[in-house]
Amino acid sequence: MPSPRLLCLSLLLSLAPLAQAQQGDPVLPYRPSVASPAQLPVPGQLEFEAGGLLSKTDDTRRASLPYAFKLAFTPEWGVLLEGEGVVRAHDGTARRETGVGDTTFVLKRAFLLDSATALGLELGWKLPTAKDSIGSGKSDVSLNGIFSRDLGAVHVDANLNATRLGASDPDAGRVQTGWATSFSTPVSGRWGATAEVSGTRLRGAPSTAQLLLAATYSPTPRLAIDIGMARGLTASSPDWSLFSGVVVPLGKLW
Repeated sequence: MPSPRLLCLSLLLSLAPLAQAQQGDPVLPYRPSVASPAQLPVPGQLEFEAGGLLSKTDDTRRASLPYAFKLAFTPEWGVLLEGEGVVRAHDGTARRETGVGDTTFVLKRAFLLDSATALGLELGWKLPTAKDSIGSGKSDVSLNGIFSRDLGAVHVDANLNATRLGASDPDAGRVQTGWATSFSTPVSGRWGATAEVSGTRLRGAPSTAQLLLAATYSPTPRLAIDIGMARGLTASSPDWSLFSGVVVPLGKLW
């Protein structure tokens, strides 16, 4: 099986000409940040996000191909289907695990207050489609609150969420809270930059936090490419991760 990095590169090369050749509404990228914007894509336009992610935690290395399908029915209501198409992990020994990741379905409600400000709610249900050695083997339910605002040239997305875990350690809690705040700004006509801090907290387990930095490139409004890295800020966080991805429209359904 080709490595996730080679698959990601092939995907980027195959989708980029497609997006440049199409005419229509611009895409609304949710990647590369952990935080999601409150706004939804153009209603009726099916958007696809895909990329590659490589991370290291102590002696464990993990490579995956995250993806997301996004579809809005109206400016206020939409759905997402997201997960990991391929996961490959090894812990520094001869043991390696390869397979598909878990899959999450999200129902999203946007509250558009004005042209610069929006609130959002996301209700997510994670399906344990990964084998136990890759995923948790249990379903999770999450609720994510979003605040998005344009501050001049800087766009801010702040997320605060809670996840009811289907599986946890005996001495740990079952509700994990998470937070993320991202700042993005254009650098030139086609280039942009994103900086973000995020983390999680679970009773009875060490908290995590990370700093993410990314560059984005949009040769057309219907194609967004990103590349970046994240660095753990606590001992229990991943040491580092590298990522790259693309956002394209698959078609106008109505």
